[in-house]
Amino acid sequence: MNTERFPRTPLLHGEDPVAKRREIRDYFIATFDRYESLFATLATADAYYRKPIALRHPLIFYFGHTATFFINKLILAGLLEQRLEPRFESMFAVGVDEMSWDDLDESNYDWPSVQAVRDYRQRVRTAVIGLIERLPLRLPIDWDSPWWPILMGIEHERIHLETSSVLIRQQSLDCLRTDPAWEPCRETGEPPANPLVPVAAGSIRLDKDQASAPYYGWDNEYGLHEAEVPAFEASRTLVSNREFLAFVETGGYETDGWWTPEGLAWRQFSQARFPTFWVPEPAGWRLRLMLETVPMPWNWPVEVNYHEAKAFCLWKAEQTGTLVRLPTEDEWYRLHDVAGCPEVPADRPAAANLHLDHWASSCPVDRFAQGAFCDVTGNVWQWTETPIYPFAGFRVHPLYDDFTTPTFDERHNLIKGGSWISCGNESLHSARYAFRRHFFQHAGFRTVVGAAPGLPPASHYETDRLLSEYAEFHYGAEYHGVPNFPRALADIALRCLGDRPARRALDLGCATGRTTFELARRFEEVTGMDFSARFIGLGAQLADQGVLRYTLVDEGELVSWREVWLKDLDLTEARDRVTFVQGDACNLKAQFTGYDLLVAANLIDRLYSPTRFLAQCHARINPGGLLLIASPYTWLTEHTPREEWLGGFKRDGENVTTLDGLKTVLGAHFRLIEGPLEVPFVIRETRRKFQHSLSEVTVWERLPEREDAPAHGQD
Repeated sequence: MNTERFPRTPLLHGEDPVAKRREIRDYFIATFDRYESLFATLATADAYYRKPIALRHPLIFYFGHTATFFINKLILAGLLEQRLEPRFESMFAVGVDEMSWDDLDESNYDWPSVQAVRDYRQRVRTAVIGLIERLPLRLPIDWDSPWWPILMGIEHERIHLETSSVLIRQQSLDCLRTDPAWEPCRETGEPPANPLVPVAAGSIRLDKDQASAPYYGWDNEYGLHEAEVPAFEASRTLVSNREFLAFVETGGYETDGWWTPEGLAWRQFSQARFPTFWVPEPAGWRLRLMLETVPMPWNWPVEVNYHEAKAFCLWKAEQTGTLVRLPTEDEWYRLHDVAGCPEVPADRPAAANLHLDHWASSCPVDRFAQGAFCDVTGNVWQWTETPIYPFAGFRVHPLYDDFTTPTFDERHNLIKGGSWISCGNESLHSARYAFRRHFFQHAGFRTVVGAAPGLPPASHYETDRLLSEYAEFHYGAEYHGVPNFPRALADIALRCLGDRPARRALDLGCATGRTTFELARRFEEVTGMDFSARFIGLGAQLADQGVLRYTLVDEGELVSWREVWLKDLDLTEARDRVTFVQGDACNLKAQFTGYDLLVAANLIDRLYSPTRFLAQCHARINPGGLLLIASPYTWLTEHTPREEWLGGFKRDGENVTTLDGLKTVLGAHFRLIEGPLEVPFVIRETRRKFQHSLSEVTVWERLPEREDAPAHGQD
């Protein structure tokens, strides 16, 4: 068992800057040394260049990566004036979070020698220590402090201490050597029973502030999150190797019905038949540790990816007839509260297999009791059902704006609790790390039984720029002094409505739905309809969850983060009066009728038959009700056949405007009561490029039906 404590993440406050400077210096040196100690387990130079798995760089990349991270961030922060080795600081800059299981193309890499990287790391060590010794220090340190990128670099290296240990664990044993500094646990045996323990309902509250938090944190940890957690039951211990063996032996890896579609695709691609660290031998199962294999310790936690953990839960549910599943992030926080888990103490070993305080491996699942449970923290990370998402008030740090935002894609699930090698920030209660569901970490799971959990607010890291641009157009900032266009249209409609009835409204071509919400300030019921399911999906999400998150292109590949809350737009009460549906304005179903207002915003010049829509829309509107049409009249044959244009052409040598066409088509059933008005709108494309347009707005009142008028409507 290790008796030398690896330094804990420093407190950001204090009364003695001299002592704090010394503490941070020691923290940096201990981390840098421990990282190099890990790579000292590589027995040959070839081990640095042989890829442990196809989806990752060879280990030489990770040996250089954490050092170049320091230089790149310190240059960006203006704390260093010159680069040490520009080629390295480019080559080792970006890791891999692959979008598929395809092989990684290494054809563009000409890796340097191991000694060259060692020499470079020594130069980085000298540069960072020099900066620590001379940089003015004022306490407390917050994320605007010039000391923040120094702590960022240290905590980043501690993350890679763990992720690199996983890659070394996947490297061929003939490339490795054992090391007393990385001695595993030798305690083995049969596991205890693993009963379910009830957890009472309770509330959780997380509120970490960038200016006052006691420890360094990554961007996704900050903000406010509150939740009521219903009662559930949780397994006393993590699922052990012995417990998982039953799943393997009953055909768990051959039975498709126990796997999610994504999990089944991974299993078929990988040809997995048992956990990746299990080694089948004629004499029985063995377990691959970081530097050796050992006879299977059946009372240690099984280590699997999310897909395997999820398949086990589905199998277990079928065996027991109960709702077995993985815990949510909120349920883990509730477990943490119930178990009374403290932060890792500074002056004694952790009461958990955590922070390298004990071994360089897992240990028995009942070795560390925490309240009525074991290993709520430590031993191995625990997969949750929760895809990572931002808390209210999330913002990115300008020095590392892509640390978390690329993971807001519903494909990265949170892992909680930390493993034996989780150190520094990773060991804190507030830590939030997420991995792709097919990734391997030192991660296992515990099971819970309870009703299906609610989903967290979805977050869109959109590759479809149009979707994000329209989210900003509807809900974001006002640019160049131009008022919000969807709200301006709602204001015009409500003003023209006067004292007419305001029961039901239809917002056709609603896009992401801002006008729909604005109309619901007054209308009892508003339906937002658009041909694009993706557009209305954002409106529906905002109505359901009260928050919308997206990214915007700033320049090139650089993006910025946006978060919109209905409460900040004073639209919270409107959410219960809106409905979003997909539909075709030229072919509306019969039930869409009886409206006191119909809005068609920037729609008619995008329809394949605007005349058909306009000739029939009176049948959807109550007599005396209003029709608002807004359009820049951008007629394009890619949207509307030339013969369907309402205007924008010459007829018999005379100009025909779209307003002329509107009057012709609508005249039998409407009278113009407002307009034409020119209402400007601005769509942000990048930080420095905007699209400025004018939409002509007209408001029409539906006339009473004449008894001798021919019937119009939809068959």
